Amino acid sequence: MAETANIAINEYPSRGELTILFSGQAKTEPHHRIGPTVHDYYLVHSILSGKGTFVIRGQEYQLRSGDSFFIFPGEMVRYESDGEEPWQYRWVGFRGQEADRILAEIGVGPHVPVLQSYRHHRLNALLRNVTKALNRGGHAGDMEAEGYFRLILSEYARAAGAALRSGKEDTRTDIERQVEQAARWLTLQHDKSISIDELAQKLGYHRTYLSKMFRKQMGESPMQFLLRIRMERARTLLLTTKLTMEQIAASVGYEDALYFSKLYKKWYKRSPTAHRAEMQRNQVTECAYR
Repeated sequence: MAETANIAINEYPSRGELTILFSGQAKTEPHHRIGPTVHDYYLVHSILSGKGTFVIRGQEYQLRSGDSFFIFPGEMVRYESDGEEPWQYRWVGFRGQEADRILAEIGVGPHVPVLQSYRHHRLNALLRNVTKALNRGGHAGDMEAEGYFRLILSEYARAAGAALRSGKEDTRTDIERQVEQAARWLTLQHDKSISIDELAQKLGYHRTYLSKMFRKQMGESPMQFLLRIRMERARTLLLTTKLTMEQIAASVGYEDALYFSKLYKKWYKRSPTAHRAEMQRNQVTECAYR
């Protein structure tokens, strides 16, 4: 079914660390559905009213007014408005060299794609300002939209912090907090040569003990976690960029492209080159900007 939408497109997108591509607002019909689809950019929706469902990596989230959900390059997603209370939302599409890092610092990723704003009215005022800036156009509009979006990200960072401080008292043990810190560090440093011994030393634990507790809490060892992060990132780069195998290998922490290719083939049961061709053939894009 259709939706009523207003979209503003950035006519002068820069190629910096964070660039706004478009923004808009939509009032959807009951059961209005997007996807399954894959994008080559980031996309965040803030729900103004109503409710609906969002699915990523097989996980379904039931969302309503005040929630925001994030979509990531190369990730298959699907979302649908409720049959009785269809949602209305604002969205911003963006890209950038530092987008992954910035979102990770906020605490957002494919495994944690949903946040709830605790200053919803301010957030949506900023989202309106992004659209207004793009409508004004020009290079100034590009820079203005980026400025407002950085304020939006700061609101999400505050929301993530407030969520940790509110509700249940934090009953995590010191090692549980350290494991979460280790997981964040591995995610942010996946493009570098990483030593688990170095990580354990930074956190003040013996490698064997840290690995045991990491596996207990995360369901996999630190090295398995790092390998998964690297392989998932490599898959995204294969789908969304024209980087060579050598460049992709270096981007996920491997100096030897042949070794990277062997690991990738073992992980995905196909070579990086074959997987890139397959994903490009099968890529589903329902709409150029949503």
